Amino acid sequence: MKITSISFKKTLYSYFEPFTISLGSHEEQENVEVCVKLKNGIEGYGEASSLFVISGETAAMLEKLHQTVEDILIGKDVESYANLFHDLQTLRATPAIKAAIEFAIVDAFCKQFNMKPYQFFGGSKNTLETDKTVGIENLENTIKKVKRIYDEGFRKIKIKVGRDVKNDIERVVKSKEVSPQASFIVDANQGFTPKEAVEFAKALYAEKVDVVIFEQPVNRYNIEGMRFVRFNSPYPVAADESVFTKYDALKLVREDAVDFINIKLMKSGLSDAMSIVHIAQAANIGLMIGCMGESSIGIRQSIHFAAGTGAFLYHDLDSHLSLKEESFRGDFVQDGPFIILE
Repeated sequence: MKITSISFKKTLYSYFEPFTISLGSHEEQENVEVCVKLKNGIEGYGEASSLFVISGETAAMLEKLHQTVEDILIGKDVESYANLFHDLQTLRATPAIKAAIEFAIVDAFCKQFNMKPYQFFGGSKNTLETDKTVGIENLENTIKKVKRIYDEGFRKIKIKVGRDVKNDIERVVKSKEVSPQASFIVDANQGFTPKEAVEFAKALYAEKVDVVIFEQPVNRYNIEGMRFVRFNSPYPVAADESVFTKYDALKLVREDAVDFINIKLMKSGLSDAMSIVHIAQAANIGLMIGCMGESSIGIRQSIHFAAGTGAFLYHDLDSHLSLKEESFRGDFVQDGPFIILE
C-alpha cells in the first residue's frame, strides 16, 4: 500500500519541574509528531524528541525536513519498508526525525496487517519495568524525590550526577537510605574525568550502594577514558552519548570499553538501533534502552521496540511521566513502574 501523505506537527511540552543534568537545565521540551498516511486511509504515528546539547538537533531544524521526507517517501510502498529505511539513511545526521518516520512506517505497516508493532519486532513480551529519573538537585530535594519515587513502587531509580563528585556521592548514598530495596542507575552525562569517575564509583561501593549501571561517566569521545573507568570501577559501565550509530557501537566493542550500551531511538533511529542490538548480543555486551523527552506517543516507539526484541535488561522509559501536557496517547497502560502493552 502506497504512502500518500506525510505530516509534521511541532508540539511544546513543559516539565513539571526543571530537569537538570550535567550538560544543562531544561524547563520545556519541543517535539515533532509525524503521521504517515497510506492510500487506504491507514495512518502510522511517530515522534521525534531531540536535545541539542546531546544530538545537535532542534525541533525547528527537524520540521524543515518535511519536504525532504516527502520526496523520499511519497508514492512508495510501505510493505517495502526495508527499502524505505535504506532511503532514509540520508537523514542519518538527524536521527530523531529518522526514528519517528521509521516507526510511523512500521506502525502503518502493522495496522495494514492487523498486528502490533511489538509483534513486528519479535513479540518477546508485552510488559516492561521501567526506572524513574531524578535530575541533579540539592541533597534535600534529591532525597525527597527518591523517596516519592520509591513509594510509587519503583525499584529501579536513575540519579543524574556529574557536576560535583563529593555532593554526588552524598546524594546517592543518602538516596539508598530512603529506598532500601532499590537499585540505582547513576548517569554522569559525560560530567566526570576518568579519575573522578573511578573515585565516585569506589566511594559508592564502599557504602554498599546497589548500582547496576554507571552510565556515560566521561566525555563521549574519550574512549580510552571509558575503558579506564570500566576496568577500575566496581560497577558495570554503560555508553550512552558515545553511541549514536552502529559504527560507534562496533568501535566501543572493539576497544573493550563498555559493559553496557544504552540505546535511544532518538540517537540512532530504528534501523541502526536494531543493528546495535545485534552487535551487542554478538559481543555479549548488555543493553539498556533510554529516552530523551518523548511524550507517550514517542515513548510508545521504544516500548514496542524493547518489548518486541526482548533484548534489554534495563529500561529507562519515563520521560512522558515528567511532562505537564501529557495526555497518554498510545496503546499501553502505565501501572507504577510497569508498562503493559494492550
